[in-house]
Amino acid sequence: MFSRLKVLAVVGAAFLLPLMVSVSSPDSVLSMSAVAAEKKEPKYKDVKTRKRQSVGKTCAKALDKVQGEKGPIFAAGELGEKEDASLLWLEAKAMLNNIESRPKICASDYEKSQVWNMLGYVFYSMDDFTGATGYYKKVVEGVGTPPEMKLDTRYTLAQFYAMQEKYALAVEQLEIWIDAAIIVGLDARMLIAQLYYQLERKADALEMVEIAIDESEAKDILPKETMWSLQRVLYYEKDDIKKVTLILQKLVKHYPKWTYWKQLGGMYGTQERETDQLVATEMVYLNDQLTTESQVMSMAYMYLGAEVPYRAAMIIDRGMSDKIIEKTAKNLEVLGQAWWAAKDLPSALKAFESASKKSDSGELQSRIASIYLDLGNDKKAYRAAQKAAKKGSIKNPSSNYSTMGSALVNLHCYKDAISAFKKSVKAAKTKKRKRFPRQWIKFADAEGNRLQRLRDVGATVPGCNKA
Repeated sequence: MFSRLKVLAVVGAAFLLPLMVSVSSPDSVLSMSAVAAEKKEPKYKDVKTRKRQSVGKTCAKALDKVQGEKGPIFAAGELGEKEDASLLWLEAKAMLNNIESRPKICASDYEKSQVWNMLGYVFYSMDDFTGATGYYKKVVEGVGTPPEMKLDTRYTLAQFYAMQEKYALAVEQLEIWIDAAIIVGLDARMLIAQLYYQLERKADALEMVEIAIDESEAKDILPKETMWSLQRVLYYEKDDIKKVTLILQKLVKHYPKWTYWKQLGGMYGTQERETDQLVATEMVYLNDQLTTESQVMSMAYMYLGAEVPYRAAMIIDRGMSDKIIEKTAKNLEVLGQAWWAAKDLPSALKAFESASKKSDSGELQSRIASIYLDLGNDKKAYRAAQKAAKKGSIKNPSSNYSTMGSALVNLHCYKDAISAFKKSVKAAKTKKRKRFPRQWIKFADAEGNRLQRLRDVGATVPGCNKA
């Protein structure tokens, strides 16, 4: 929506104030180079000259009372920003309404246009934009309004229409103004581009904003941020991701904002430019601009995908310490996976144990069992694997039984180990996966028989110690 502030922000400049009137009285403060009609012969025979209009003495005197040194408009302008000028503007409005209601004071069409112009300015100063719009429309449509004044007022009128969200009327005035104006500034092009966008005339909006950008670059002027921002939105809606990426690269270079870096990272991700995405997102992360759990976890997943698990683990760990990432079972499990992939088994075990307290799933217990086995804690490995088997919902039950069997072998519980490995064989889905537990069955059987023979001859050998 085009609020007053939004329009001013878009065009990057204050409203064009109305032109003050021209009068013939030489001693009036209203006098602005009003001159009598040219009486000399034109320099060239075929050149037509236009008689310059002026305000008569009666009208000039009346208007001088409104905005001269003793008038309310002049007085309002002399007040400081924090001083209330509302009574002065009301006085100016009343005086001008009186002039307007008495046709003999400002009788000519030209004089009427000057009164309307001043009334428009007064209404604008009172923040009555509807009233200002009505009078500026009279100026534009008035038969006595000079062409140059009419042209300038069209631009002002367009801005007021935009503020009132009358976008079609604003565009109508701006298009007339652009066709007639000698110089069309960059702010004007951006204003009409914004209005085209509001009216869903996106092709026209893109054409206008690109003209503005081209003109800026041709003059060796850095295009304004609003130009590239609107261009980016328009190309994004055209699903031209490569063009959006190029525009964002310019924005992060000349108008670096973390929002643009985040968007640039997203564009790289859409194009499967994982390394570029990682660099852009890391830039944001290092400056503490990733502030939500989803953003920080997404960063960690990028590092996991890039096979840099240690960095992923550090990011999640810090996020939890900073209370950005909640210590849910899922997040703790991802942290455990990252530490495990980084070969930091104690940290992985700690994360998985914490996760198991929140969601004691079979899969978590299976992972815990595997880590305990790698750390040489066979009893805990056996118990965790046993617990996992009871819980169920394990992604690879065959692997869990193999972990259990390996722990039991280390504990010299060979018969129990053979039982666990047989369950592993049964759970395995391929011949290749069945091969490993079958080999262990042979080993456990042979080792168990060997130790039993030693016991039979009186040798001291270790027994099963799983309790």
